[in-house]
Amino acid sequence: IEKNLSTVSSSSSCCAVDIVCLFFCACLTTAWASFMTNSPTVIVMIGLPARGKTYMSKKLTRYLNWIGVPTKVFNLGVYRREAVRAYKSYDFFRHDNKEAMKIRRQCALVALQDVKIYLNEEGGQIAVFDATNTTRERRDLIINFVQENTYKVFFVESVCDDPEVIAANILEVKVSSPDYPETHRERVMEDFLKRIECYKVTYQPLDPDEYDKHLSFIKVMNVGRRFLVNHVQDYIQSKIVYYLMNIHVHSHSIYLCRHGESEHNIQGRIGGDSELSPRGRQFASALHEFIEEHKLSNLKVWTSQLRRTIQTAEELGVPYEQWKILNEIDAGVCEEMTYEMILNTFPEEFALRDQDKYHYRYPGGESYQDLVQRLEPVIMELERQGNVLVVCHQAVMRCLLAYFLDKSADDLPYLKCPLHTVMKLTPVAYGCKVEMFYLNVEAVNTHRDRPLVSSAPLLRRNSYTPLSSHDQVKRPRLYSTGNWPWLPLTPSPTTLHNPDAPDGALLLQSKSVNYFLVASLFHVHPKMKLIIIYLNSWVFQT
Repeated sequence: IEKNLSTVSSSSSCCAVDIVCLFFCACLTTAWASFMTNSPTVIVMIGLPARGKTYMSKKLTRYLNWIGVPTKVFNLGVYRREAVRAYKSYDFFRHDNKEAMKIRRQCALVALQDVKIYLNEEGGQIAVFDATNTTRERRDLIINFVQENTYKVFFVESVCDDPEVIAANILEVKVSSPDYPETHRERVMEDFLKRIECYKVTYQPLDPDEYDKHLSFIKVMNVGRRFLVNHVQDYIQSKIVYYLMNIHVHSHSIYLCRHGESEHNIQGRIGGDSELSPRGRQFASALHEFIEEHKLSNLKVWTSQLRRTIQTAEELGVPYEQWKILNEIDAGVCEEMTYEMILNTFPEEFALRDQDKYHYRYPGGESYQDLVQRLEPVIMELERQGNVLVVCHQAVMRCLLAYFLDKSADDLPYLKCPLHTVMKLTPVAYGCKVEMFYLNVEAVNTHRDRPLVSSAPLLRRNSYTPLSSHDQVKRPRLYSTGNWPWLPLTPSPTTLHNPDAPDGALLLQSKSVNYFLVASLFHVHPKMKLIIIYLNSWVFQT
């Protein structure tokens, strides 16, 4: 830009509008993300150590991937450990340790370059930059990076002054950190508390009233007791806020099981609303004994609105809630058919489903992708609740398991969820602990393994678009809004009036399309139209 501005100042053939348009193009490049609805987003974590940033980063990433938004965490601690193989003490984090500060800054720059590769070349939509980012200098570095690449940025600051929460986080997570191999708990606690003090010296929280009032962010205070939300820009940022306001860190367990064996299970039929078989009722009684043995206090029980889950819950002798959104996947025209019947009646549909089970939608029914969207409110409530038992169906249980176990869309439809088995899920620091309890009641096996299919994508009749793609990695975007092609400056217009146009219309005659390029961008935002009208009138007066 500086080079071309010098060209403008030394050229007698350039008029003032060249300078205006050139300057405006430069501003447009850096501010373009604010006008783009679907620009990639960088989520930037902020907060002192042991405030739950990595916990939130991992849960948020798992949720966004589950709803179909490609997301990846970039943890700066991993980059730092690669650069400095042997951690010695908290001295590395002193603000007056110039050598260490240089290493930490370089690690941040390397991580940001990896963020750029992920968002520009690997099909990512959201990158989570997991680090302390406690100074304005570091946050300004990230903001400049985001503007240069025309991404959006959303800050998540975790503020906690509860000493019990901080101590519990250090003991639960940091003791097992790679920074402290084979170290006593007391030494870990002492060193880590000193590390926190090093960060406190330079910590500059987000300022919603003055310095940072223009930024998009959420402050999470004392692990969700209070929230402060500022300047949410778009749908995905509102989803992030919605999710973060629902999660909590209190210890609880989630119990998942399918209904007892049904008559349709025995017959090999899918869907429908059949009743329990004798063995299914036996399982319901065994489930009641399981709950009593484990002394599950304040247990909430949720079922679908289908008879087989309700009959299973009725044997428990406790109150239960019916959720319509927990109903089994809708098989449409294939409801109450066996797989053999579907193969003979709808061979094309049978083959299409085998090719891409997650995205395939039954005619008149649902896909697993539809089911995930339907179950999102259940996930939010499970995150908010204490101990819950969900009596559900095979496809529903697969979707819920995929969320808690961080399974891909490709693996989700083939997760094994056997009848008469209870799965206990206990969220832990950075994942989920799984325990399985088989209740010793026989049942049919309803699981179908992943089929071996040909690599050629199938087509629906009268369709030129394949139903699915075997390429699971998104292709790079066709263009990069951060790399604008430079167009040469135009000579001064020969005339500003078009005699064939309506009265008052202006025409910039030129051998290139520079002004047209700028003007053509203005339709994307109403405010931009006012700017071009003003520029046109100013040029006419000049």
